[in-house]
Amino acid sequence: MRKKLLALATIGLLATATMTACDDSDQSSDASGGSSDSGSGGSGKARVGVIMPDTKSSQRWGSDDPKFLKAAFDAAGVPVEIKNAQGDRANFVKIGTDYINSGVKVLLMANLDSDTGKAVIDKAKAKKIPVIDYDRLTLNGGANYYVSFDNEAVGRLQAYGLINCLTAAKKTNPIVAEVNGSPTDNNATLFKNGYDSILQPRYDNAEYTKGPDQSVQDWDNDEGGKIFAQMLDQQPKIDGVLAANDGLGGAVIKVLRKKGLNGRVPVTGQDATLEGLQNILLGDQCVTIYKAIKPEAETAANIAVQLFKGTQPSVKGQIKDPESGAYIPFASLQPKSITVNNINDVLADGFVDKKKLCAGKFAPLCVEHGIK
Repeated sequence: MRKKLLALATIGLLATATMTACDDSDQSSDASGGSSDSGSGGSGKARVGVIMPDTKSSQRWGSDDPKFLKAAFDAAGVPVEIKNAQGDRANFVKIGTDYINSGVKVLLMANLDSDTGKAVIDKAKAKKIPVIDYDRLTLNGGANYYVSFDNEAVGRLQAYGLINCLTAAKKTNPIVAEVNGSPTDNNATLFKNGYDSILQPRYDNAEYTKGPDQSVQDWDNDEGGKIFAQMLDQQPKIDGVLAANDGLGGAVIKVLRKKGLNGRVPVTGQDATLEGLQNILLGDQCVTIYKAIKPEAETAANIAVQLFKGTQPSVKGQIKDPESGAYIPFASLQPKSITVNNINDVLADGFVDKKKLCAGKFAPLCVEHGIK
């Protein structure tokens, strides 16, 4: 259970959001970081309300998810309004409160943390508005549906990728550091459960040595870089880094470059971002995990569209909330490991633009690795 102080902070955030809900609705940031709304809906209209968490931790929240969600809702002829909380918990609650008070029929959200997520869900439930947890499960929140990837599988793929790279580098009893995602994000917990399930037996058998292991609040890449710099100062012989996503992986790689260790110390990632893929081309990152956002967005939008039209969605899977014990209908998607050998799989989906990937100094690397 979370500490009482955190719960009290949540109450304070909710109170702030409630007081400002009626007079500051034009100040919530949209998906691109501006103050205008993204989508075809509008205040007071029946629509689906979408809340994205931030634009800093990963490129997906600012560009990819809003783009694919809007396209899916537009194709279904259902109005949608998409806003981004820009990493601000009070703003997240405020956006949700504004939506709930202004006519949304369905709420779809990727939370910043479970406490503020639950604050919004509780208000939605009070008005009988169904909620879809998108990508991140709100612990003890009681959302009506959950759409995400098998996040422990993501972690397992990261571990296997790191193991393959350490083996290829002929590392003996390598020291492995873990730079984990935010402790307030249940996904980060699931990723860690996944990669630790593969790495821990190797630690126990003395095949690997467990090095520094630390989480990064709010997936803050700058903070992640500082944390890893401290790790490397304390343990200069780190041989591999399990970084929880491409942003943190990129922060780790910047530190390694300053030490002349990039390319010599394998680093993982996740999200198949442009930076992550370019780091793979450079040989500085050994693997990323591709979670195809378009099908995730389309799956979530399809459920939301059915709810908007008064139809009961059919979702076969379910997931148990580890805090409440309740089972939530869960639409699960499968992740994919990406190395330098199959980057074309990401390009084939149109997820990353080849022109951007292969620009400048990356052009000869794209040719070398058969990027099409």
